[in-house]
Amino acid sequence: MLIFGRHKDEKNYTLMRKYNWILLFILIGFLGFGLTLKNEEPNKDKLLLEIISYVLNRGHYDPKNINDTFSENVFSYYLENLDGQHRFFLNSDIKNFEIYRYKIDDEIKNTKIDFFNITFFKLMERMEQVEGFYKKLLEKPFDFSIRDKINLDYNKTPYSSNILELKSLWRKRFKLSAIENFTSKKDEEYQKKKQDDTYQMFSDKKIEEIAREEIIENMSYFFENYNDLKRKDWFSIYINSIVSQFDPHTYYFAPRDKDRFDMSISGKFEGIGARLSKQKQQIKVVEIISGGPVWRDNLLEVGDVILKVRQENEEEAIDISGMVIDDAVKLIKGPKASRVFLTIKRVEGNIEEISITRDVVELEETYAKSTLIKDESGEYGLIELPKFYISFDDYNERNAATDVKKELEQLKSKNIKGVILDLRNNGGGSLKTVVDMTGYFIKEGPVVQVKSTGGRKEVLKDIDPTVVWDGPVVVLVNEFSASASEIIAAALQDYKRAIVLGSKQTFGKGTVQNIVDLNRMISGSTYGDLGALKVTTDKFYRVNGQSTQLEGVKSDVVFPDRYAYVEMGEKDQENPLAWDRITPASYKPSSIINYNYALEQSNKRLKENPIIELINEQALWVKQQQNDFSYFLDYESFKSERDTKKEYGKRFKKLSEYESSYEFQWLPEAGTKDVPNSATSEKRNRAQEALKKDIYISEAVKILKDLSSSIQRKQTIAQNKKQ
Repeated sequence: MLIFGRHKDEKNYTLMRKYNWILLFILIGFLGFGLTLKNEEPNKDKLLLEIISYVLNRGHYDPKNINDTFSENVFSYYLENLDGQHRFFLNSDIKNFEIYRYKIDDEIKNTKIDFFNITFFKLMERMEQVEGFYKKLLEKPFDFSIRDKINLDYNKTPYSSNILELKSLWRKRFKLSAIENFTSKKDEEYQKKKQDDTYQMFSDKKIEEIAREEIIENMSYFFENYNDLKRKDWFSIYINSIVSQFDPHTYYFAPRDKDRFDMSISGKFEGIGARLSKQKQQIKVVEIISGGPVWRDNLLEVGDVILKVRQENEEEAIDISGMVIDDAVKLIKGPKASRVFLTIKRVEGNIEEISITRDVVELEETYAKSTLIKDESGEYGLIELPKFYISFDDYNERNAATDVKKELEQLKSKNIKGVILDLRNNGGGSLKTVVDMTGYFIKEGPVVQVKSTGGRKEVLKDIDPTVVWDGPVVVLVNEFSASASEIIAAALQDYKRAIVLGSKQTFGKGTVQNIVDLNRMISGSTYGDLGALKVTTDKFYRVNGQSTQLEGVKSDVVFPDRYAYVEMGEKDQENPLAWDRITPASYKPSSIINYNYALEQSNKRLKENPIIELINEQALWVKQQQNDFSYFLDYESFKSERDTKKEYGKRFKKLSEYESSYEFQWLPEAGTKDVPNSATSEKRNRAQEALKKDIYISEAVKILKDLSSSIQRKQTIAQNKKQ
């Protein structure tokens, strides 16, 4: 799970009690702290800054010195977050800000926010200026015959010297967008003409006009959303520029962000089951979530506009037209079994009021699901786990561990020969579910070691001797497998219970975070919801004593993908904690599975497979494209470069043409009693088709075959010896 590009990893509250000494220390500290702001009445921003500073300095795993160096880092990081593309600020603004470069540490210590105030008001001023002139810049047609270029490497580009220069920059950016639209639409016109000789193609003048109109519409939408942001939203950016200096995963949740996080980690929420978006001051339905109240009763469709909202105990409806999207959603969401009345404008134009009974809406794509893979040699099981989900309120509710157990039992009933656990793109989640889940594959023993603030070490163990699956296992990972994914991959690797297949290494997030409810830090507050702070309090280590921090889990079989050379891991983040190691735990690796045979066979296949070389070539090309910041602004050069890239990209078409001979059978979701609906079934059927093209799944099955054959060979040898 990603919020602002950061990976998330939270413990279950029952597990958090093992580390509650940290929170108790903080709470006790605040009792004596008094929460005064040095003889002045605090406002909410100052209060928030003071509380967060206090928690970080006393609760973070590796507290930082709040000094001039810290100040300089916050200064740069904050301005990068505010205007990293140099769209608003002028060089003179930055010079005025410079007086604070080495003063932010002093402001933090003295609970001042002068730096935030001056940047906030100046940004509002510059945004208003840009909003005032962007339409004027788009009145004049673009001349795509003039040879010109634009460089979007803003790290090497200075801020504009004045408004005229800023306008010129925006005009160039608009021209880039326009030429992209123009080129694509011109290609479409050629295709229409090719398919229908009688078709009258648009002129270049008309296509250019359409391209500009699209930019105007997009910019209108851009400022509509920007203008919906409140001061507190911008202050959250400032706060996170401060807390991010401690490590990449310490993060301040504004109240609405905390709600979104809880929904994401649990995989469910209470509401009507529709995703909404604000477009042209209207709240529109953009997606119907299958299985939810709206889907079940066919009450809404994509494109419907919600005009008013009325609660079941109210007579008057609230007009939400032009309302901030988050405020509108708050009115529409509500507890299970409660009713909400929506006045809607249908796609066809009819206006009517509908009644919706809210319910628990489950995000199906969050949950574990299994697939049966059939081959002439037998059947194998695939479990896809997008994240380690959990309900913080009640562990006995649906969670990743119990669902995976049910999927394993379901697959076992099919007499499978091996299991693939797919953790690709799984950014983490609940630590407790990881410990429980690892226990399904080992008898008893340590799973992960946790070192807390203050140096205390604890070994988290599987104490249940029951083994749900004792057969061959392959764990699929990539560069986006992080945190909790790395724990289980590392544990199964150390116990020699699984072969890890995938990228050279996983993400490399070896830290654990706790959620601190900031509202509990103070009583009698009149400032409303203060939000929460996710703070790094622990580092976790493999049972062999090594940290996964920075280095991640190295695959037993390295199978490159298109992102192999893209900088995306923990080591590429700002301010990561260091790698280290501690004393190994006492554990006994498995002696059942013959790793060497399976590894030899897999590496031999990959060495002889021409597709592997092609994947690596594609990865290098992706890296090259990522580092290319320069674009032509004339049609001939732009199209030529685009066509060259397109032609080169055809080299990789063979990758999409790959298709295995395996048969994939979707199994009903074991973690729920709900009957799959048609929408879910359709999604799953499409997913099965994608699995046939998944070369990583194909190799995983071959490894399972080798592991199975090696086990059978051992059993045969043992029987012969007895004879």
